[in-house]
Amino acid sequence: MPKRRKAADLENGAGEKLEQKLWRMADTLRGSMDAAEYKHVVLGLIFLKYISDVFEEHRKTLEATPYADPEDPDEYRAANVFWVPPEARWEQIRQNARQPTIGQIVDKAMEAVERDNPSLKNVLPKDYARPALDKKRLGQLIDLISNIPVGNGDARSQDVLGRIYEYFLGQFASAEGKKGGEFYTPRSVVQLLVEMLEPFQGRVYDPCCGSAGMFVQSVKFLEAHATGNGNGGRARSRISIYGQELNYTTWRLAKMNLAIRGIDGQIKQGDTFRNDEFPDLKADYILANPPFNMKAWGGEELREDKRWRFGVPPVRNANFAWVQHIIHHLAPTGYAGFVLANGSLSSNQSGEGEIRKNIVEADLVDCIVALPDKLFYSTQIPVSLWFLARDKSGKPPVGQKKNLRDRRGEVLFIDARRMGRMVDRVHRELTDEEIQKIARTYHAWRGEEEAGPYEDVPGFCKSATLEEIRQHGYVLTPGRYVGAVVEDEDDEPFDEKMHRLTAELREQMAEARRLEEAIWRNLEELGYGQNG
Repeated sequence: MPKRRKAADLENGAGEKLEQKLWRMADTLRGSMDAAEYKHVVLGLIFLKYISDVFEEHRKTLEATPYADPEDPDEYRAANVFWVPPEARWEQIRQNARQPTIGQIVDKAMEAVERDNPSLKNVLPKDYARPALDKKRLGQLIDLISNIPVGNGDARSQDVLGRIYEYFLGQFASAEGKKGGEFYTPRSVVQLLVEMLEPFQGRVYDPCCGSAGMFVQSVKFLEAHATGNGNGGRARSRISIYGQELNYTTWRLAKMNLAIRGIDGQIKQGDTFRNDEFPDLKADYILANPPFNMKAWGGEELREDKRWRFGVPPVRNANFAWVQHIIHHLAPTGYAGFVLANGSLSSNQSGEGEIRKNIVEADLVDCIVALPDKLFYSTQIPVSLWFLARDKSGKPPVGQKKNLRDRRGEVLFIDARRMGRMVDRVHRELTDEEIQKIARTYHAWRGEEEAGPYEDVPGFCKSATLEEIRQHGYVLTPGRYVGAVVEDEDDEPFDEKMHRLTAELREQMAEARRLEEAIWRNLEELGYGQNG
């Protein structure tokens, strides 16, 4: 039997990380199975291995404790450990990995775990016995996962499972392309949103939470900043998590993703627009990556909805429905950070320009960040981050003692389109240094002393007044405000220059198409169709 790796042994001799090695080995077992199906097969098994590891470690503690009963489920629940019934323990699974009935054995294990742990009801995958799943490959996958400690103390302290889970979600999103990218927000984008908002305390809400990446990163941020003042153990209790996800299978991923990290949260499954599960929630922090330019969102049924304070959103595009839903759920001193397609910054069709104007005039927009292209798996086009603030007068956000400066009548624009590094042929990510630079710029502009003084940087950032935004017709594209980069043109490498110009051309062509479509729609409404 192969030697078990220690949790601390994160790289092999070639420098390959554990999660990368596991993915490479697991992916070879996928065969002809679609990535969307295999995702649930492998992540379900990893989850089962994790809760079994944690269970066995606590069991040993109980065996060494006088008067404790290692077979009493309440002994485990009292320690916030999932009770794993005998038929679901990993050793039982491993011993039967080569049996032709292994599919049924895993299904029964999942059913038993759900039966004895109500919080996991209807969450775990239970279709391992289906004929389409090659049982030989399933057994090989179980053998592979058996050799990786994910739930013992060492592994938990290093978040081995969390890293594997996050890496696998990203790899599956890449393998599934546009469809898979809908449930996954790239780590660097989530990290940037969290670093800018700093959700230290309060109610954190995501109305389209996907696989719960926003919540995981929020807790990571909280624990990293609490450790320095000795509050690491109490950090999680400082925030309350609320999320909703439409896609049922993605909702299950979110529940598992939080469960493996011991994060409590109210994660509801359902349609956020038609059936808002938190109608009375006023959140201190909202983080979201709504589906881009969503067409079928129920706009025809919701024309009179109370959420549309700034204008009724277009029936065929949910961008400003999401924006207004988020505003509706913001607390009086709440902050929101979310991703939107770039068209929302400048579109004037179907009343979007008027809605954007009303939001700007209400002085809710705090900051706009233009991101580079190729960050997302679901689209190659560039997108932007919107940051809204209910109160820009200088009151500190919830959970923060520092006073901010009065920013009423001002908006910060950051152009980060030239940032990021290519991680493969088609995907880019922001580096940690770039994330800190953007976040520090925003914090300095807000008046946070530790971030240092703020100043406009041509080509990168500009603090604009509402009057300047009015002069630009309420277009919020950062490039209109930050100006040109002050540099010798020869300093820019040819490849980077061509990539930048191509991205800008693509963006301009997309805007031209949008305008052309709007013109044709207007002509058709007047009775002059394309065949007229």
